[in-house]
Amino acid sequence: MFEYKFVKVELGTWNSKPKEDYQDIINEHASTGWRFIQIFAPSTKGYGSAAYFELIFEKPLNQI
Repeated sequence: MFEYKFVKVELGTWNSKPKEDYQDIINEHASTGWRFIQIFAPSTKGYGSAAYFELIFEKPLNQI
């Protein structure tokens, strides 16, 4: 069994660049036991570009 975590990364309004460094977010979560699974752009804004990204992480549930 696994638990999942979704981290939203906002994109700039005019340049569509991430407002946070996604590599730093991935490394930070990896250091606490989360495994990066996927980056996903679930919605779009004008002209078909992404409004934001979601980073998806998983880690095993602590089982007794």
